[in-house]
Amino acid sequence: MKLKNRMVISTSYILLRGVRFHAFIGVGEQERCVGNDYILDLRIGYSLANAMESDDVMDTLNYAEVYDLIKNVMQHPMKLLEAAAGCIVDNLTATYKGIESIDLKLIKQNPPMGADCEGAGVELHLINK
Repeated sequence: MKLKNRMVISTSYILLRGVRFHAFIGVGEQERCVGNDYILDLRIGYSLANAMESDDVMDTLNYAEVYDLIKNVMQHPMKLLEAAAGCIVDNLTATYKGIESIDLKLIKQNPPMGADCEGAGVELHLINK
């Protein structure tokens, strides 16, 4: 798509940054009972060209709906962050066919490992083929 100033869009993204959840993810049974705090960063490659011209939410990926989908996944107890991240990706790609890529970072704020740190987690970089 060419913009009015003749720039060409090659890649566009929908972003969710620093989304906080309290969830029940952990290998230990105690973690799945008490829970922990998590921070999610998400960047979804998705064409925004139509929405830029139409100014219509139906022509884009509605980030409020994306948040609701992620919130639903995070409400289910799991053992591994990897499983939670994979479930989020599976749900996103099943729901939104136009997704070109996903960059997802899911961090457990207080991991039970005896370290003084800001968190531990997983990061995924996926491209739809």
